[in-house]
Amino acid sequence: MTLYEKEINRINGLIYSNQEQIETVIGVRSYIDHNFDKDLNLDLLSRFRFVSKYHLLRLFKKYYGLTPRQYLIDKRVEKSKEHLKNGLSVTETCFSVGFESLGSFSTLFKTKTGKSPTQFQKEQLSRSKLGSEL
Repeated sequence: MTLYEKEINRINGLIYSNQEQIETVIGVRSYIDHNFDKDLNLDLLSRFRFVSKYHLLRLFKKYYGLTPRQYLIDKRVEKSKEHLKNGLSVTETCFSVGFESLGSFSTLFKTKTGKSPTQFQKEQLSRSKLGSEL
């Protein structure tokens, strides 16, 4: 092996040393994106990628700045906004995005958006009516 090949291997080792970690967190994020409406928890996600739940928690936070739970909640709120804009009732929206309690959904939605789901939906419907009248 030449000096140049050794140096290339050394640089590759530095650059791609965390490739497995990146693939793990991307895989978990993708799994959450496609299964946000199911009952997901850290144990399930760690078994899905064959990694310790504590290690997964640290990796996910390192690469995305959020824990998997925080990311899941944000994803559910994002999807619930879409459902509410499309005219689904608050109750239908709550259960279709994976929340188990209407009360906790409403509280969390208001915390994240500053409005209750009903207020949000009314505003969106009035905006769409104004837009169609113009």
